[in-house]
Amino acid sequence: MTGPTYSNAPDSLITHWEKRRAPLGFSKGENLAGLDTDLAALTTKNLADPPNPLPDNASRHRAKEHELRRELAGQSELVLLHGMTVSHLRKRSFPAHTPDLFYKIWVDHCDYLLGTLNTRWLISAAITFGEYGKTESEKSLGRELGMLFSMMKLYEFERLHSGKTPDDAFGLRRVEAELPLGMSPFSLASGGLDINLLAPLWQRATDERVMGALACALLDRLNSDQGGIFRRINAMRTKKQARIAARTKDERKE
Repeated sequence: MTGPTYSNAPDSLITHWEKRRAPLGFSKGENLAGLDTDLAALTTKNLADPPNPLPDNASRHRAKEHELRRELAGQSELVLLHGMTVSHLRKRSFPAHTPDLFYKIWVDHCDYLLGTLNTRWLISAAITFGEYGKTESEKSLGRELGMLFSMMKLYEFERLHSGKTPDDAFGLRRVEAELPLGMSPFSLASGGLDINLLAPLWQRATDERVMGALACALLDRLNSDQGGIFRRINAMRTKKQARIAARTKDERKE
């Protein structure tokens, strides 16, 4: 493949992105729950079984709600409302109170959400904080977490085509080729790029009053997962360091 990866970039990319940001319009009588909603009560109400098919003229808001009710069946109405606020905030426009409602849900029910939402929805929440956090530090942390997990998802998806599972580290044999963009190689034995990526995020997360618990929970899950690039790099590093130590020991014996 020659030429640019994306023809006519950035215009072609922005056009495609904007198509996915069309608002979730409402039909008459529909709206997103208000700021005065009893959020605590919603935690006690489980979603009913997936509803019947929607009529052809259903609004985009109702279609998204229908989709989420099917996905989140058996969970609570608060989980659904959280999902709807995130979905609306991904679009170009939304009800004016949506950012405040999203934030209120996290302020009032952080522990509940952390104990209920799967990792996919926690990442979506972090990305939403990146756009609609109340402070610049929250927005910055949310954007960086969004970039980290989005790039990890792309890489991990591509890597599956190698035939290896997420917990199966590559061997230490290396193909002699330059990294893209002329980047300098990573030193497996002594390099700290992975740590330099994660440590500042974790440090800043511990200082955040509202989204800090969310950020720490995501980083904890990343650290505990048995697969993923960081786990594999650490396994390869350990193996490399062991080889170096064994070689050094043998050299001292000579």
